[in-house]
Amino acid sequence: MQKLLTGFSVLLLATLLAAPALPALAQSDNPPPATVNNDEGGPVVIAGEMDYTNPLITLGVAEPLIVLEDQAGFVDRDRGYIMSPESQVLGVITGDFFTPPFTWTLSLPIEPQGALRDVDQDGKEDKGVQTFAVAYWTNIFGDPYLEQRDLQGGGWSTAYATTRVTGTPSGKGEVTGGAYVVWAPDDQQGFPSGFGEDGKLFTEDDPIVTLPAGYTIVNMDSDPFTFDRSARPNLALVEPEEIALDDFSSLSYAEAFDKMIEKMRKEYAFTDYKQIDWDALVAEFRPRMEEADQNRDSDEYRRALFDFTLSIPDGHVGMPLIREDFERATGGGLGLAMRELDGGEVIVNFITPDGPAEQAGIALGAQILEMGGMPVGDYVAEARPFRTSSSEANLRLQQLRYATRAPLGTEIEVKYQNPDAAEPQTAKLTFVAEPDSFRFSSLNRGLTGAEQPIEFRLLDSGLGYVKIYGFSDNELLTIQLWERLMQTLNGLGIPGLIIDMRQNGGGNGFLADQMAAYFFNDELELGNAGFFDESLGEFYFDDRTIDRFYPPDETLRYNGRIAVITGPNCASACEFFTYDLTQQGRADVIGNYPTAGLGGSIGVFRMPDLQQLQFTVGRAVDMDGNIHIEGKGVPPTVRVPVTEETLFYDGDLLLDAATAVLLDEDLPYSAAAGAESEATPVAVAATPEPRSPRKPRRTRKWPP
Repeated sequence: MQKLLTGFSVLLLATLLAAPALPALAQSDNPPPATVNNDEGGPVVIAGEMDYTNPLITLGVAEPLIVLEDQAGFVDRDRGYIMSPESQVLGVITGDFFTPPFTWTLSLPIEPQGALRDVDQDGKEDKGVQTFAVAYWTNIFGDPYLEQRDLQGGGWSTAYATTRVTGTPSGKGEVTGGAYVVWAPDDQQGFPSGFGEDGKLFTEDDPIVTLPAGYTIVNMDSDPFTFDRSARPNLALVEPEEIALDDFSSLSYAEAFDKMIEKMRKEYAFTDYKQIDWDALVAEFRPRMEEADQNRDSDEYRRALFDFTLSIPDGHVGMPLIREDFERATGGGLGLAMRELDGGEVIVNFITPDGPAEQAGIALGAQILEMGGMPVGDYVAEARPFRTSSSEANLRLQQLRYATRAPLGTEIEVKYQNPDAAEPQTAKLTFVAEPDSFRFSSLNRGLTGAEQPIEFRLLDSGLGYVKIYGFSDNELLTIQLWERLMQTLNGLGIPGLIIDMRQNGGGNGFLADQMAAYFFNDELELGNAGFFDESLGEFYFDDRTIDRFYPPDETLRYNGRIAVITGPNCASACEFFTYDLTQQGRADVIGNYPTAGLGGSIGVFRMPDLQQLQFTVGRAVDMDGNIHIEGKGVPPTVRVPVTEETLFYDGDLLLDAATAVLLDEDLPYSAAAGAESEATPVAVAATPEPRSPRKPRRTRKWPP
C-alpha cells in the first residue's frame, strides 16, 4: 500500500523489514491432507467487501483497483519484490468506492500466473504453490496493470488486503491473520496449517498439511488454520486498527479532549522539535472544555478546540474554522494591504478606491509607522491569523494580512508617511465592509476552484510554462496531463521549463515524488519518514518507508533546464516536489520566501459535534536523518528580494526572474538588491525610522 496524503499531502502505510533466512528443518515425509470445508471443487469467483473509516485513502483516487496480489514477496521476505503483470488479476468494484463499505468481485483464472514457492519446509525441492491475497490498490500511471512506480518498490500489502499484519512500524509486516487464496498445481504440495511456536508464517516450525489441486481459501484467524473450497467464498479487505480513524465523537468534550491529548502526546511527530508542552496546553484548555460540558455550550467547545489547534505552530494541525467568528473578526477592513520589506519597513502595497485609507490621505507606497498607538512591528506581532503556520516567515506574512482586519466599526489610529511627504502624518480610520484588500493579500488570489490540476503553455520567450495547482486532484488525469506536457516539450525541442508552484497546497506526496522523477534519468532516494511505534514507545524509521522515485520510460523524461517558482503557499507535497528538484542541482528555485515548511504526513480523528481534526504523524527527514522541511521550508536558490523596486514591479516579477535565469540574462531588478541572498525576510523593526522624501517610483518590465 502506498503513502496516504492529506492535505494537503501523505501518510505511509507499509512498514516492512527484511527477515533473515532460516535453515529448513525436515518435516514429515507424509504430511496429512488438509481438512477441507465446503468442498465444491475450489473457488471460482471471490466476492467481498471493503470498509474504511480513514478519508485520506480517497485523496486523488481516480482508478481504484481490486487485485489478486502475488505474495511471493512475503514468502521470501523480499520487500523489493514486484509482482509480474501476468499475475495481476483485476477484480470489479460493484459498489461506490467513495461510499464505504463497498462491494467487489474477482474471477479467478483457471491457472494463475503467480510465482510458485515451496513452503512445506521438508528440505526437498517441490513444485510449490502460488499464494495470493486480494488487495486494494490505486492505478496512478494508467497502464492496464500495476507497475513499479505504482508499487513503490513492491513487497506486499499491509493494509486493505485479505491478510492482517503486525500493527506497528517495527513489526516487519508479518502476517498475523486474515485469508490467503492458494493455488496448488497438484495434490502433493504442502502448506502451513498454523504459525508454529515462533508465531510467524513460512518458517521452519510451521505445521504442514497437503492441499488439494487447484484453489483453496486458507483462513488464518483460526488455530489451526481452516481450509475452504467453496465455489463462491466471501472475503473482507481489512482496515488495520492503526490506520482506522479514531472516533471520540460520542464522548463528552472534556473526555474527548483527554483522548486527543493522549493520542497527540504519543503520535505527534514534532513534539521535541517544536518544544510542545502538552501539560501546559492541558492546563490552559481543559478547564474550557469542562466549562463547555457544564454549560452544554457547543460554541465555547469549538472555540476552545480551535484555539488549541492555533497554539501548535504546525500548518498541518487544524480543524474547520468557525465561520461566524472568522466573518466577525475579518469583516472590517481599512481599504489597504501592506507588506514588509527586507529592510524592516512596512509599506502599503494596495489601496481600495474610496476606502478609509484613501479618504484619510494614505497613498500607495506609504510607510506605516504605528497602528493603535503601537510600533507597527509590535502591532503586527499581535495579529491573530485564522490558521497556524509552521515557519516564522509564513506566520509573519499572515499576521501582516490580518493586522488590517477587525470587526466592523472598530476605530484605529494609524501613523504613516506618504512616499513624497517630508513628515509622518496620523489618521483615525474606521474598519468598514470592504473585502477587496483582504482578497488582494490572499496567497490564493485569483484562484476560482475550476482550474485543471495542471495547466501549461508556451511563452513568447520560447520556454515552456506549467502551473501545478496541487497533488490531490484526479491522479490519473494529473499524470496524463503531465505526460502530455513532457511529450510536447520533447517533441518541440523546448530548451527550458518554468514550473509555477506558488499556489499549490499539497496533497499526495507519493504522486509529487513520482512526478519529479520525469526530470531525472536514475532512481533516487529522497528521504524517510518515521512513525510512532507503540511497542517501542518511540518513533521508528523503517527503510521500506524511504521515499524514492523511479523515472518513467526515457521517451517521457525531460532533460532541458528547469526553474521552479515557489513561495509561502507551496505547502506539504508541493515542498517535497520542490525539494526533489533541488537534488543533484537539477533546478533553480526562484522566490521571495521559502516554502511553507510543512514537512510531514497527517493523521485525522473525530471529535464531538462533527469536528474532524488533523495533525502531523509522520516525521519527514532527509537521507541523513535530518528534519529538512518542517519549520524551514525549501529556500530559493535565487532569492528575489522584497524591496520597493520589486514590490511595485510592473508585471510578474518571479516569472520574469525565472525566464532570465533560464536564458542566462540579467535579473529584472537592480544588482544591489539582488545581492541579498538570505532566504528568510528580515523581521519588521519594532520602531522603524521614518523615510526621507524620495523620488517618484519607476517601474520596468523584464525583458525590456
